[in-house]
Amino acid sequence: MNIWLVMLLGGLITFGMRLSFIYLLGRFEVPETMRRALRFVPPAVLSAIVFPEVLMPSGKFDFGLDNHRFLAGIVAVLAAWWTKNTLLTILAGMAALLILQLVL
Repeated sequence: MNIWLVMLLGGLITFGMRLSFIYLLGRFEVPETMRRALRFVPPAVLSAIVFPEVLMPSGKFDFGLDNHRFLAGIVAVLAAWWTKNTLLTILAGMAALLILQLVL
């Protein structure tokens, strides 16, 4: 029962926080500098999640050819540069990781 209570409260708190920002941003004029700064939040958060997994799979930096995640990351970066398509980038990186893990 406790786990359901924690999940319910966590969901309500998350919903309340998001709703408050939507409600407040609709009521107040946000300065342009703040709007520009907020555009950088999603890439920064995504980078903070992805880079440690790609560059430090065993807890230390690994740029070697035996690091499949690093090689798949390079494939994904090249796919992003070439296609400029997020879905194709994700699919290329996932396919590269799967192939590298199966073959090597």
